[in-house]
Amino acid sequence: MTRIVVIDNHGQFTHLEGRALRDIGVETEILDNDTDPEEINADGIVLSGGPSMDRVGRCADYLDLGVPVLGICLGMQFMAVELDGSTHSGDYGGYADVTVEILDDEDPLIGSLAPETRVWASHADEVDTVPEGFERTARSDVCEVEAMSNPERGLYGVQWHPEVAHTAEGEAVFEAFRTICESR
Repeated sequence: MTRIVVIDNHGQFTHLEGRALRDIGVETEILDNDTDPEEINADGIVLSGGPSMDRVGRCADYLDLGVPVLGICLGMQFMAVELDGSTHSGDYGGYADVTVEILDDEDPLIGSLAPETRVWASHADEVDTVPEGFERTARSDVCEVEAMSNPERGLYGVQWHPEVAHTAEGEAVFEAFRTICESR
């Protein structure tokens, strides 16, 4: 059975991420973000959302474990900053229902959602420059980088929360990530 761990960055939806993975038949465990990377035995890693970049623990170490990583909200923003992209405070804070335009219908994570999907997202902070090797794979009227992907490295990020009921096709995102993890 595919095993994907969720790294807890102290976000309010972390447990829903674990539940969403269990619901699609994935073995999962939620681990604190200060867990020693050598203790992580997984086919993939989800970096959860959270309140602050100052509280991401050892997330940088998890990017080098050789397994696919999906960053959600703060998890994506952290990945961008860690890999020499950049973030900024968004003009539109708080959670809202947003229509996201999928820019690459062949992207392994979100391509199947093309041409657009409805999501639940916070835009208090946003990625404004994707790291080298990444492609911007989704945008909205609220945010120019709603998702990013580097399939070669197995690193993916979404600004929105696929684990919440307000996101129309959230399960499809987790299903695609499971497929990515199983194919590596």
